[in-house]
Amino acid sequence: MTNGVKKVVLAYSGGLDTSIILKWLQDVYHCEVVTFTADIGQGEELEPARRKAEMLGIKEIYVDDLREEFVRDYVFPMFRANALYEGRYLLGTSIARPLIAKRQIEIAIETGADAVSHGATGKGNDQVRFELGYYALKPDIKVIAPWREWDLHSRTKLIEYAQLHQIPIPKDKHGEAPYSMDANLLHISYEGKALEDPALPPDEDMFRRTVSPENAPDKAEMVEVEFRNGDAVAVNGVRLSPAHLLAKLNELGGKHGIGRLDLVENRYVGMKSRGVYETPGGTILWQAHRDIESITLDRESMHLKDELMPRYANLVYSGYWFSPEREMLQAAIDASQKAVNGCVRLKLYKGNVVTMGRESPNSLYDTATVTFEEDAVYDQHDAEGFIKLNALRLRLRSNALKNL
Repeated sequence: MTNGVKKVVLAYSGGLDTSIILKWLQDVYHCEVVTFTADIGQGEELEPARRKAEMLGIKEIYVDDLREEFVRDYVFPMFRANALYEGRYLLGTSIARPLIAKRQIEIAIETGADAVSHGATGKGNDQVRFELGYYALKPDIKVIAPWREWDLHSRTKLIEYAQLHQIPIPKDKHGEAPYSMDANLLHISYEGKALEDPALPPDEDMFRRTVSPENAPDKAEMVEVEFRNGDAVAVNGVRLSPAHLLAKLNELGGKHGIGRLDLVENRYVGMKSRGVYETPGGTILWQAHRDIESITLDRESMHLKDELMPRYANLVYSGYWFSPEREMLQAAIDASQKAVNGCVRLKLYKGNVVTMGRESPNSLYDTATVTFEEDAVYDQHDAEGFIKLNALRLRLRSNALKNL
């Protein structure tokens, strides 16, 4: 027993890093380890993680299906905000971390553990996201972050440690260590290897969820997304649960090469980082939601949401999901979504999502008002006074400048 830690809950994927961490916790802390593997739609068989944990002598193993909770309580609220980090990133990794942190803390309480551990590096954002979540939910929890404690600070040293302790090392199709990858139902992210040079393009065989736009079907496909209170509830007239709906949009988007993003972003810890993302279903959903809002939200409500969005996105990116300011923003955003109901029709074609139409029972679009034909709703003479009143300060300033 080291540092008073008797039992630790490890966020465990079964991959190289967390398998090494599991063994390292046993060797260095001499404590009981509880493994927690979250199924959030990464698309991989999770039983190997269970078997690997059993092989390493773990008695308490949690493998939890969190897909519906992930989309319903985290992805959908974020998409109501139309959140984009630095104008481009749909926050696929960021939004998964608070759910994993929450469940880890719940398991720690259930099992009487006095510590939690994660596999995030000391250079990245995830250490911040996990730990802000831990402390928000259980302020007295001890956090063990091996990457900030051990001397295994390179991929080479990790592989040497794994070989020493007979821990299986994954390989890509070329027999090399794979890209650093994070996957869930919203996206897949890739980092490392050739991607560390932002001047080099990603390898085509790296992608798992989308075909290249060049190889996508030559025939466009139409898709209709239905919304209720700001959340998508049906695709092509078929009502689906949140997780199944996002999976369906992933299937459609991936088929047509939609949702690839090559991005150099500013990490919260201060450095720039290059990552490549695949978010096919999320890209479709984001555009559809913006379009249904275009006919159901009042101008000032919409503009206020757009002003709040970057702050909301920064909070999610930086790990402040459980903060009071994010909850305040969420309450305002959710209040705007009560009338965001209706359907959006989109065309998917070779990496593009093209809006073809939108309709809503709560539409604020009034044909009688906007028509270029004669109408009895809008008196165009009223515009003269409107313009003069709004021009008053500009005219006063112009006159004043003449005296300079």
